[in-house]
Amino acid sequence: QVQLVESGGGLVQPGGSLRLSCVASGSIFSINAMGWYRRAPGKERELVAAITSGGSTNYADSVKGRFTISRDNAKNTVYLQMNSLKPEDTAVYHCNADIFRGGFSYEYWGQGTQVTVSS
Repeated sequence: QVQLVESGGGLVQPGGSLRLSCVASGSIFSINAMGWYRRAPGKERELVAAITSGGSTNYADSVKGRFTISRDNAKNTVYLQMNSLKPEDTAVYHCNADIFRGGFSYEYWGQGTQVTVSS
């Protein structure tokens, strides 16, 4: 089985920073794309940032210039550095990974970590 476990969420004041981490563990042959999604109360889930196995990235317009996604392939870990946080960034952040195992590719999700931006 495969698990994605996020950490690093919490309460931060506007303008502050947080760093989210997501570790993939289990029977993994390789990991293709990894990403972060978020769901705010009353809103649809949205892609925040994604990164390919080769390091190519893409970001939601709302976080460009403030958030940075990175990954450590040796540790099966993806990070999201969030700077200049705004109240509208408040949401549950979920890690997502496209994992190749047993000859097939599967999509996995983490349980989510709460990020609250408030004074």
